[in-house]
Amino acid sequence: MLKFTPLLIAALYGFILWWFSALRLRQELDQKSSELADPKLKALTDRMAAALDLPRIRVNIYEVEPVNGLASPDGRIFITRGFYDQYRAGKVTAEEMASVIAHELGHVALGHARRRMIDFSGQNALRTALIVILGRFIPGIGTILANVLTSMVAARLSRSDEYEADAYATALLIKSGIGAGPQKTLFTKLEDLTKMRGKGPPAWLLSHPKTHQRIAAIEANEAKWVG
Repeated sequence: MLKFTPLLIAALYGFILWWFSALRLRQELDQKSSELADPKLKALTDRMAAALDLPRIRVNIYEVEPVNGLASPDGRIFITRGFYDQYRAGKVTAEEMASVIAHELGHVALGHARRRMIDFSGQNALRTALIVILGRFIPGIGTILANVLTSMVAARLSRSDEYEADAYATALLIKSGIGAGPQKTLFTKLEDLTKMRGKGPPAWLLSHPKTHQRIAAIEANEAKWVG
């Protein structure tokens, strides 16, 4: 029994982290968000709602500066204030914003948003277990190796989710009569909008696929729907 103690502790640690993270995220979103009221965007989300046979799609503004979209574990869709400001400044079109909303709807519909919270706790439990185990055999380096291995697993899972949400968005945009064009043009702008410009960690450690890979995948999915 004693030999399994580190794994049990890691699992408990992961659960506690998950619970507090979920609570903290929900509280922050409640405190820092409100419903988006934009007639142009609403006209587009109404078209997507009709395609999904939904009465409406509620979109919320999350009052933070980074350019991003978010699907919360409870199924709510958020656009950050920083992203909305780029739209208001004319740097992003309404159709391109609609593609972001469609992408986040994909995360909700495919269960990614809720699963990511569970994955987060699992990743922390895995990291803790690896640190304990590898630390016994490779003192010092074991902790670094555990962090690298866990980050690689997390990044791979996240990239898979992004491709799936992109595919969902492509289908929804085409069905809504908006088309996949705005989805592709947005990706050509995102690196500048988020100030990344191709810099950062290697592709295999990124939580999102490279821009050209995502556009290629979108075009392949688009061909299936319009071909």
